[in-house]
Amino acid sequence: MSFWSGKRVTVTGGAGFLGSFVVERLRQRGCREVVIPRSQDCDLVQMEAVRQLYRDAKPDIVIHLAARVGGIGANMANPGKFFYDNLMMGAQLMEVGRQVGLEKFVAIGTICAYPKFTPLPFKEDDLWNGYPEETNAPYGLAKKMLLVQSQAYRAQYGFNSIVLFPVNLYGPRDNFDLATSHVIPALIRKCFDAQAMPALGNLAPSTLTVWGTGKPTREFLYVEDAAEGILLAAERYDQSEPVNLGSGMEISIRDLVDQIVELTGLKGQVVWDASKPDGQPRRCLDTSKAMQLFGFRAETPFKAGLQKTIEWYRATL
Repeated sequence: MSFWSGKRVTVTGGAGFLGSFVVERLRQRGCREVVIPRSQDCDLVQMEAVRQLYRDAKPDIVIHLAARVGGIGANMANPGKFFYDNLMMGAQLMEVGRQVGLEKFVAIGTICAYPKFTPLPFKEDDLWNGYPEETNAPYGLAKKMLLVQSQAYRAQYGFNSIVLFPVNLYGPRDNFDLATSHVIPALIRKCFDAQAMPALGNLAPSTLTVWGTGKPTREFLYVEDAAEGILLAAERYDQSEPVNLGSGMEISIRDLVDQIVELTGLKGQVVWDASKPDGQPRRCLDTSKAMQLFGFRAETPFKAGLQKTIEWYRATL
């Protein structure tokens, strides 16, 4: 609690999915001065907007969560934009932070930065042992540059920055827009849409169409656990070596679909569209460093987190 007392904290992306939970926990910890720049007022891709943010907010700590993100489809449709926007936001926020003497910079990378064929579980030392999976490589590499910059700035300037690499997040307040959403919210949305078809007069049986073969595996971290991990790292960790944030679980997309179908109550057929890409074959993190370095361990059981996410989405309909 005392760590945040009197601190001025800027949370980029603070109005978003993960950011909203980080901001809530900051306030619970006694942080009274939290600035949340909004994209419509502050385009962090533009250097002058970044400079203005620092002049106005005068932060002691910046937690950089803002990102141009999406699922496989969005990454394939916008590789240039995802690369440039994410690269420029991170590079400029850290550079101006260094110039003004920022106390600490907390950067959030992505599991998409890992090589396509990383041995399981993914260890932080494996980050540079190959090229990322092609469908999201531009995004993953742009976010990985945060790590390069962080380590270079600590070596040359003594700048205190840390870089965390979380797995795919899920939970209430997620993005359920099918054009840009990740796999869990997209599947939940599709299940509810399929259930609504008969009610709209469609006589065809409910059908859920899923990209790929269902064979790849993924690890997921509940959003409130991720928020806690980020703040624990901000409070307790002061090195530039990368640290994974995850739950340590691995589930196939096929099993994930089965669970979501069961929890949403969908009575219909699941169709696998194997013409669509699977993405990276497997994902599962070694999360031991987070526990050793700042005491983080995920607490939310996966099925319980799924149920909370589904209940939240149902309430928005």
